[in-house]
Amino acid sequence: MDYTTYIQWLEDVPRYGKKDGIHNMQVLMERFGNPQDRLPVIHVAGTNGKGSVCAMLASVLRQSGYRVGLYTSPHLIEYTERIQIDGQPIAREDWLSIGLEVKEAAEQIAAAGGNHATFFELITAIAFVYFARAGVDVVVLETGVGGRLDATNVVKHPALCVITSISLDHTKTLGDTLEAIAAEKAGILQSGAPVVLAQNPPCVRQVVQNRAK
Repeated sequence: MDYTTYIQWLEDVPRYGKKDGIHNMQVLMERFGNPQDRLPVIHVAGTNGKGSVCAMLASVLRQSGYRVGLYTSPHLIEYTERIQIDGQPIAREDWLSIGLEVKEAAEQIAAAGGNHATFFELITAIAFVYFARAGVDVVVLETGVGGRLDATNVVKHPALCVITSISLDHTKTLGDTLEAIAAEKAGILQSGAPVVLAQNPPCVRQVVQNRAK
């Protein structure tokens, strides 16, 4: 299987599929020794601006002398843009090599009666494995949809959590009020990790403060 064939396979994987919270990711990451636990992570969620915040954070950290992994979505031209180290997208060869390992693990889990990892879970797994093997100093990690049940929330010991502005988005999945959506985004907060909250309406701030407490 070459890179192009792998991408074709990946695009045929269900975008949502069967999920039990973040259980799929937990099981998949265990197959690789939980690489996400060996990485200092800045976890970024929000409705608007999270991609820009991730790009700016990665740039600041690089200029400060750190080797920085950056994970964002979606891509503009090629999938490899989603996974970068110091501004350079992952090589197709590395994507394919790690991707085949992730594919095999996902298929083994499914064959044993578990859920097959979804499209986004597979890409997130590739990123974690790649960053850990490359030995980056820090990872700037953008959530996909929401936060609490997002594949990226398999990270349990982030160095910092960031929540950008909150507005109504993905209401069928996250809820139809700012409070409900804020609660999903605030699901990335973890014990002992500081959180930075962008300017938001008082109702959003209250939800995040309650979660932080």
